[in-house]
Amino acid sequence: MTIHPIVEGQGEEAAVPLLLRRLRDVAQVWEVQVGRPIRQHRSQLVKKDTLQRAVRLALVREDCTGILILFDADDDCPAELAPTLEAWAREAAGGKPCAVVIANREYEAWFLASVEALRGRCGLLLGATSHPRPEEPRDAKGELERRMRPGASYSPSVDQVTLTAHLDLQWAYRRCRSFQKLVRAFGALFGAAGAAPAVWPPPAWIE
Repeated sequence: MTIHPIVEGQGEEAAVPLLLRRLRDVAQVWEVQVGRPIRQHRSQLVKKDTLQRAVRLALVREDCTGILILFDADDDCPAELAPTLEAWAREAAGGKPCAVVIANREYEAWFLASVEALRGRCGLLLGATSHPRPEEPRDAKGELERRMRPGASYSPSVDQVTLTAHLDLQWAYRRCRSFQKLVRAFGALFGAAGAAPAVWPPPAWIE
């Protein structure tokens, strides 16, 4: 059984499968696999015809048991945008489990929630601290750079997978509502595939 992601950026192509595999391992649903992402521009993921085309591409992948669409909110409100996109995606999926998760405002907000766990990696200062409200900054990438040593810069295509590998999942879950949405959506997808853990998310993640 394989869950196929649809993502928007080059950095997410490597980072999102790693993140989903980390969640799978926490859940101990070893039978669930994560497919190679289908990459689409964000502008394509917010239009019905191109979003549905991407969903149909995922459907023909080998052993597709679910589809997860993940991209950045930017200036959109996830709570307003996601239901419409999810309805379009499910229409194209024809009964195959499908979920839309919109990172508020950027994927990098999840790193801002977990900076202490990322210190010393990709130029982050050893004394850097997490943002108190990680999903508020419009430019989460810039906020991340402000926590880096002088001269260092953040490159999604280079740094996103490394920081994802060391992201503290519990901190991201506690501090970011959009990450909570990802965790719940992924749990629903592997549950629909018949691989639900006894408890999800882990009780320790919930304050």
